[in-house]
Amino acid sequence: METRSRAEPQFPASPAFPVGKMVARRRKRVAGDLEAGVPSPPGYYAIPIKFSAKQRASHYLYVREHRVREGTQSAWPQKRTLFVLNVPPYCNEECLTRLLSPCGTVQSVELQEKPDLAESAKEPKSKFFHPTPIPGFQVAYVVFQKPSGVSAALTLKGPLLVSTESHPVKSGIHKWISDYADSVTDPEALRVEVDTFMEAYDQKIAAEEEKAKEEEGVPDEEGWVKVTRRGRRPVLPRTEAASLRVLEKEKRKRARKELLNFYAWQHRETKMEHLAQLRKKFEEDKQRIELMRAQRKFRPY
Repeated sequence: METRSRAEPQFPASPAFPVGKMVARRRKRVAGDLEAGVPSPPGYYAIPIKFSAKQRASHYLYVREHRVREGTQSAWPQKRTLFVLNVPPYCNEECLTRLLSPCGTVQSVELQEKPDLAESAKEPKSKFFHPTPIPGFQVAYVVFQKPSGVSAALTLKGPLLVSTESHPVKSGIHKWISDYADSVTDPEALRVEVDTFMEAYDQKIAAEEEKAKEEEGVPDEEGWVKVTRRGRRPVLPRTEAASLRVLEKEKRKRARKELLNFYAWQHRETKMEHLAQLRKKFEEDKQRIELMRAQRKFRPY
């Protein structure tokens, strides 16, 4: 009994109906449709890449021109920035620069864990003080020297090879060794960066203090005067320790101002307390003497 496959329909073998050619043609058309119709987010263009020539399946980068709303400041230049999604962990800034350099001169590449929601200027990244990157897929902002680089990248064909003979990408134990070597800090370079940062920070604080001193006591457009900590009477910090210090100071001030033995009832209460203490001490001495007599250790002199 013959069994038929569900994937490929069976046709009668005849010279007028070439089954093998139709099946091969159908497979080729399906493969071409899958390669051309890669599902991608709306507004993005898919660029296929491969880690090496031995890899059969392609990974896809989804790219589009970086755009922001009108009137919003952006850290990335308009019309020259390419926004890239789905960047694999083995693809770093140098790799993206090499893959996209045929489209035009790449000015800078920055990888991030997620897209920037606040479009504002950023401070330059430190070589030593930076958070540990989370391994996984990232997004990238690629800035070209000319706007034509973005247009060329949106029509780039693939697949592009990440690791080649001329530009190999380290993996496995070789990558671990390289990461460990990069983690060793140069003390002199670290000192230079710290000194540079502290100089810039001191200049920033000095400028803020000078600005606050100039604006102190000067009313604004509506006539309001801004109250700052650097006034004649500085504001106390709102902490528990500061509150306890204030309470203790007030308690000492009240004790100095309080009048002792000013009224007659205060004299009476003071004498009664003194007599009660004397009686208590007398009874304790009697009990101690009786105990020493019982132990035959009474030494009055």
